[in-house]
Amino acid sequence: MSLKCGIVGLTNAGKTSMFNCISNTKAIVTDFAYSTNKSNIGVCPVYDERLTHIDTFVKAEKLIYATMDVVDIPGLAKGANQGEGIGNTFLADIRLCDALIHVLRCFDDANLPHVEGSIDPVRDIEIIDFELQVKDLEQIERKIQKVEKVVKVGDKNAKRELDTLMKYKAHLENLQNVRTLAVAEEEKEVVHDMMLLTDKPMMYVCNVNDDDAATGNQYVEAVRNYLQPLGLEPLVIAGKIESEIAELDNAADREAFLADVGLDEPGVNKVIRHAYRLLNLISFFTVGGKENRAWTIRKGMTAPQAAGAIHSDLERGFIRAEVIKYEDLVALGSEHKCKEAGKLTVEGKNYVVQDGDILHIRHNG
Repeated sequence: MSLKCGIVGLTNAGKTSMFNCISNTKAIVTDFAYSTNKSNIGVCPVYDERLTHIDTFVKAEKLIYATMDVVDIPGLAKGANQGEGIGNTFLADIRLCDALIHVLRCFDDANLPHVEGSIDPVRDIEIIDFELQVKDLEQIERKIQKVEKVVKVGDKNAKRELDTLMKYKAHLENLQNVRTLAVAEEEKEVVHDMMLLTDKPMMYVCNVNDDDAATGNQYVEAVRNYLQPLGLEPLVIAGKIESEIAELDNAADREAFLADVGLDEPGVNKVIRHAYRLLNLISFFTVGGKENRAWTIRKGMTAPQAAGAIHSDLERGFIRAEVIKYEDLVALGSEHKCKEAGKLTVEGKNYVVQDGDILHIRHNG
């Protein structure tokens, strides 16, 4: 399963620095507004300590972590919905993402002026929300016009669809994001194919100066207070430090660097974990032979569906899954001992895969 996260924000907020921390593709960082007119795309390995630990019990020739596609979308400007900055190009790229990472400028730098003239991350949230809301409202209104024509000929299903669309319209006109609208599952289906921008899960990352990496600052507190009623908590990352850490190949050097600035792990790891939670994703593992590998699926998927994440043939020919829990493998030390202790279970087509399961798929063909 390919997860695609889009990094959004106003120009000069630190989006490209964040992209360079996460991705294996490095983009050019500049101090100029609107310095690029296309999105950067990279792939980020999703490091999982459990997979590394598994390799100490079940050796393989190589470890393969799950991956996440990352899109660094060019900086937005007020009026993007009308074509300002790079306008509609930006909004089209967002539509193809599964989740969004909103990077907020929470640092002062006299040499890097803010496009709005002052540092105010809460205002910046509202600017981007508004731009996305306007585009969503345009889409909803176009669909309403089409559905109204069908309603006039007496289609009862169209009437229900219109009622649902009017709910979305009112919500957006009230400057609210679609993701906060409480509707039934069948109502969500009405707009599912529209890939509405404000319906996408959003996480907020406060980009701070080096000195504020561990403690945050007054800008972070303002964001925290703003998001609290929504049940959200921003992540705090010093983009400049994270970029420098990402350049280090030696693990000991990275740990020493982190310790110097009072951090216990790269902030980018927190971003990735948060993305998993946002999208309701879990990992399972396949081990032994040439590779120990992590696979990404949505929570609630069955064993055949998990097999399909490996290869469609495995889902079609699925017979059973032999399952060992990660915790049992760690506690007992080997697959053989897990089997002897009755900790290897044989599961059928209705088994719901759990986070950290180690699967051996048995199949026809």
